[in-house]
Amino acid sequence: MARLVLRRLALLIPTLLGLSILLFLWVRALPGGPATALLGERATPEAVARINELYGFDRPILEQYVTWIGELVRGNFGVSTRTGVPVMEEFLARFPATIELTVVALLIAIGVGIPLGYVAARHQGRALDHGTVVLSLLGVTIPVFFLAFLLKYLFAVQLGWFPSAGRIDPSMIATHPTGFYVLDGLLTREWDASWDALLHLVLPAVALGSIPLAIIARITRASVIEVQGADYVRTARAKGLRPPRLRRRVVIRNAMLPVATTIGLQVGLLLSGAVLTETVFAFNGIGSFLAEAIFALDYAVLQGFILFVAVVYALANLAVDVSYGLIDPRMRAR
Repeated sequence: MARLVLRRLALLIPTLLGLSILLFLWVRALPGGPATALLGERATPEAVARINELYGFDRPILEQYVTWIGELVRGNFGVSTRTGVPVMEEFLARFPATIELTVVALLIAIGVGIPLGYVAARHQGRALDHGTVVLSLLGVTIPVFFLAFLLKYLFAVQLGWFPSAGRIDPSMIATHPTGFYVLDGLLTREWDASWDALLHLVLPAVALGSIPLAIIARITRASVIEVQGADYVRTARAKGLRPPRLRRRVVIRNAMLPVATTIGLQVGLLLSGAVLTETVFAFNGIGSFLAEAIFALDYAVLQGFILFVAVVYALANLAVDVSYGLIDPRMRAR
């Protein structure tokens, strides 16, 4: 298992290196060059020359790339042209909000999707199964931003059950040592702050987790149906293995391999969906910051976010590979 983890971490280096080359070339391939894209309507020849000199765009392309990679290795992702604050500083300030939202959304997707798919497979062809299939189709087809607006209007505006925006009530006095508001409330024993932060998470997390939930439910259903008809399941049943033990040790365990892969793939979807979800709910995370950077053509922020998503996505897939060894011991020897 340790060898597998080290091998996957080693593969992360060329992956990120290739992505950095694509990002570097993407910015340099902008119409008129990056300086013209940054300046927009203010792109006079003098201003373009000044930006090129300031950011080193007038240097040889290889020298620019080596310099840029050196800065990335030192943790310098550049400065936001919109706020004038280093990108890394902005990311560290907003990173906990997005991770907190993504984790809760993923927990909802897994906690509801897997049992729902399993129950649907156990009642294949019945009303419960058909209802699950219809709901999963709706979950996949409804856009995240539309569902976010719908949930906000119904449960926040009309019913008033949950807050409509933000991470915590502005009048709430609380300390935030880690930036993860729910965890901070538990660590500092400020239970009201932790509960309020959790209430602020419910609607955006449900909206963000809707598509992964539907996908996980469908994959779980299909996987369980396939495993239930396998020869080794019929053999175990013929040998007298009791149904609860058969379901737990044989059916569910073997059906979880494709589900684990699906969960790993949904991490990237959650991070991209956070852009729309955080914008609708005014959730001050990386997603909303990226949306502002897109409209402002803040390419330093865009590059940093893409690299951040790539690292998280690679680590999520590493976690999936490790989970294979936990689910199926035969995978540990590979």
